[in-house]
Amino acid sequence: MYKRILTAPNHSFFLFGPRATGKTTWLKNNLPLNKTTVFDLLLEDQFLPLIQDTSRFRNIIEGSNSEWILVDEIQKLPSLLNEIHHLIQKHGDLYKFALSGSSARKIKRLESNLLAGRAITKEFFPLVTSEIGSDFNLDLSLSFGNLPKVVSDSSFAIEILDSYTHTYITQEINQETLIRNIEPFARFLKVAAIMNGEILNISNIARDAAVGRTTAERYFSILADTLIGTFIQPWNAKIRVKETSHPKFYFFDPGIIRSILGLLRDPIEQADRGKLLETLVLNELRAWSSYQNTGGTINYWRTVSGKEVDFIWSRAKTSIGIEVKASKKWRREWGSTLKELIESKHLKRAFGVYTGDEILKDGKLIILPFSKFAEGLYEDLFELGT
Repeated sequence: MYKRILTAPNHSFFLFGPRATGKTTWLKNNLPLNKTTVFDLLLEDQFLPLIQDTSRFRNIIEGSNSEWILVDEIQKLPSLLNEIHHLIQKHGDLYKFALSGSSARKIKRLESNLLAGRAITKEFFPLVTSEIGSDFNLDLSLSFGNLPKVVSDSSFAIEILDSYTHTYITQEINQETLIRNIEPFARFLKVAAIMNGEILNISNIARDAAVGRTTAERYFSILADTLIGTFIQPWNAKIRVKETSHPKFYFFDPGIIRSILGLLRDPIEQADRGKLLETLVLNELRAWSSYQNTGGTINYWRTVSGKEVDFIWSRAKTSIGIEVKASKKWRREWGSTLKELIESKHLKRAFGVYTGDEILKDGKLIILPFSKFAEGLYEDLFELGT
């Protein structure tokens, strides 16, 4: 078992993250189980009685001596949030609620009661490098990703990931009736995986998946709301050049991408390593920003003439650029755009991330091996504390 970085809040909270990232395990390890009442909505013997009568939920809680109430997969029964709101209004801080979910779509769609700010929102991610520690292996992470079960026993990675992809399609998508026909979505999913980390052209993706444009847009929305991927918007640098205005879309884990594409049993082709490494870097950045509560946004930047920066983390007047290359040797020209943006004072700091072993410096640009970059985030690499 790997110790997770996220610290449990001492008051009610939502915890959202993709399935199999370890939310339930983390919750049970960080809440006092002898003072916690658990509702697992994936279990039919708990779900069905509550869907028939949500007041049963309130009656169970008020009849207990629990300090914490854990509701796993809250999105399966969003109406429980009304009961939780009532309990908070009636009893104040007598009960604390930990509400986990692998999808925010149904909650958003039903405009469910989000407890009027009485519960904060936390996110959960696959394992990050600092959590894996000495067990971290970059090649394995690129091939199979960082879901806890995969990292714990990579000999079963293929079976775990194949099962995950099937479970996602059949349960998250089909059983929640987000779409009526699974076949067009399955075609779209493969095209979306091929386009991981690329600037989106919805019309081309819709054509390749043999679906309508509005359908492709809805499918991308489903992927984002079920936390399988995230949009990365272009950075507004306020530079007098013509910039790309379309977003990119990244899946949350390299292993899921390769599973969707049926590539788990094959070695990674060199042409694919770059986007897989970008996916890992993005996961590290998102997890760090969430776990450390840094605020800010993560964007990318590209001009029509072809200048590009893979990721830019920004908050207020601070912007930090990151260029990612899946190469064991760093080429100076890869950092030219970053150096230009530093010199023009559009970036405060800039980093190159690569798969080599040496720490390099090119003017104000610092080039780091992936693991050094990922671990350094939690050691104030961006110098946000100074």
